[in-house]
Amino acid sequence: MSSNTPYSLRCNLTFGDIYGQVLAWMAVIFVSLAAGLGLMGSSRPIFALLGVGLILVLSLPFLLFAFVTTLLNHIYLDPQEAD
Repeated sequence: MSSNTPYSLRCNLTFGDIYGQVLAWMAVIFVSLAAGLGLMGSSRPIFALLGVGLILVLSLPFLLFAFVTTLLNHIYLDPQEAD
């Protein structure tokens, strides 16, 4: 049983859907930079750079996962009406 129903790909993602994720990521960046600047005055500034890099590298996969899953949740196939 096969039907040749045409489908159109729809995405109803808006900026409001990812606004909270963007704010959370910006908070992570600012906190890591503040921690890095706080540690920069210590006797070993390399720890500050490693700490900032580690926080950013470890948070990036979570950010990408959140964006991709949000995007996939807003994509759907819409059957078109036959002419």
